[in-house]
Amino acid sequence: MTTNTDFDPVSLDWNKQGGFLPAIVQDVATRQVLMLGYMNREALDATLAGGDVVFFSRSRQALWRKGETSGNVLRLCSISVDCDRDTLLIQAEPAGPTCHLERESCFPAAPADFLGRLDGLVAARERERPEGSYTTCLFEDGVRRIAQKVGEEGVETALAAVSQDDDALLGEAADLAYHLLVLLRARDRGMADLVRVLAARHSPPY
Repeated sequence: MTTNTDFDPVSLDWNKQGGFLPAIVQDVATRQVLMLGYMNREALDATLAGGDVVFFSRSRQALWRKGETSGNVLRLCSISVDCDRDTLLIQAEPAGPTCHLERESCFPAAPADFLGRLDGLVAARERERPEGSYTTCLFEDGVRRIAQKVGEEGVETALAAVSQDDDALLGEAADLAYHLLVLLRARDRGMADLVRVLAARHSPPY
């Protein structure tokens, strides 16, 4: 994944907190806040150079590559800086649980976008093709069959909207959303691409 930055490390306010910057890590797919760490200039340079997120451990007084023991690394996607240029927001792709308690986030109640998580799962199914998975079967059947399923689910959603209760409508809409994610992935696209198109169409006051 391409790494995006919008700053020059030299321009950051390293002096405010004694050479350290707080670094908030967010899951690039689900937007869930995963953890808070600290970086000095060396940790930031190592992160930009290596592609995995590296912090400075203040307790050990040493650089710390997240996941170096567990394997649950954070793959860097982008870094942005706040308005005071003294805090970093890191978007990353986690390779496993971020928290040492084997939770996805160090903040258990941190909200996450489930559709983003589902999109990631669909992408993994497309890559790995596990036996016995319905999603695998769809990918094996090809784009035409997946497109047919999207059409069927669209019709069923429309019918539920005019002739069934809310639970039926939501159930059919969920089926439609899932099959649409599979269709996008079969064409090498995903939720992020869909959101990008929607955002490009957005204009006030909508």
